[in-house]
Amino acid sequence: MRRLSCWNMYKKMRKINIPIFVSHQGCPHQCSFCNQKTITGSGDAVTPHQVRKAIEAALETAPRAPVQTEVAFFGGSFTAIDAKLQEALLGAAKPFLDSGAVHGIRLSTRPDCIDDVVVERLLRYGVTSVELGVQSSDAEVITMNKRGHTFEDVKGAFSLLRAAGFEVGLQMMLGLYGSTREKDIQTARDIAALKPDTTRIYPTVVLEGSPLCDLYRKGEYVPLTLEQAVDIAAAAYTIFKENGVRVLRMGLMASDTLSDGCVAGPQHPAFGELVLSRLYLYKMRRALEGKNGGEFTFYVHPSQVSQALGNKKENKTRIFREQGVNIRVKPHETVESGEILW
Repeated sequence: MRRLSCWNMYKKMRKINIPIFVSHQGCPHQCSFCNQKTITGSGDAVTPHQVRKAIEAALETAPRAPVQTEVAFFGGSFTAIDAKLQEALLGAAKPFLDSGAVHGIRLSTRPDCIDDVVVERLLRYGVTSVELGVQSSDAEVITMNKRGHTFEDVKGAFSLLRAAGFEVGLQMMLGLYGSTREKDIQTARDIAALKPDTTRIYPTVVLEGSPLCDLYRKGEYVPLTLEQAVDIAAAAYTIFKENGVRVLRMGLMASDTLSDGCVAGPQHPAFGELVLSRLYLYKMRRALEGKNGGEFTFYVHPSQVSQALGNKKENKTRIFREQGVNIRVKPHETVESGEILW
């Protein structure tokens, strides 16, 4: 049998995040795509008491088997909020870290809200991982979306964090106002060149109340279709995996609040699965080059048969339509996760 790897990102890992949303408080800009109240479901400021309660509740229901548990401050620009509030929120989480009940503290922030003072504070409170919202490396796209920083700011913040020993993640967005497929792929290349530990790939969706929504309704912004977003994400994912960058997530987290606030764009509850299925399609096409008609059998890890076939068996249907080949996908215990044999 011959082998092609699909670099599956969903290896089974015993890891739990305790998400705490900081909302839009403190952020010095409103980017074109942003309506943090829609994303987090709340415009209210989180309190240290709520942080403690959220961690305690999560730990009560956590599996008893050994797991890696992180407190994750998401949803806003954490290091842009008032310094005293930063310390209060981190101070509420740190005792759980000190006791060993949790194993890390993760937060997300803007690249222009990182400096030596911030780095010292994060170290003092035991923060282990910092994710920066890069979104795009293209200067024109950054300006058009009112990000308020440059890619040079990203590089500077990344260097400070890496030198201090943090795990560093860089997030990107596909299909921003003014972007193109080529610019998105170049952003993936530029991020990969920095060698971050992790990344997240988010397709741009139009949220009610965001500046982008006004542009959309004026006909000045056309969001990616789901097909386009999956295609670009598959290309970006491949770049990251080839450069040893772990992809933590592809697609926005599904929630009723987000669904209610999403006006347009490639929002799908299983976006990451669609991307991984697309990678299987590309691998199978390569294996079938020059073949027309007949039947062909692929072997994958037993847990990934449906992923290889595609959503509603889309991959099977596409290949038959394109080449007249009736593919069969069978489980095989010897096939490693993310690989495909025939």
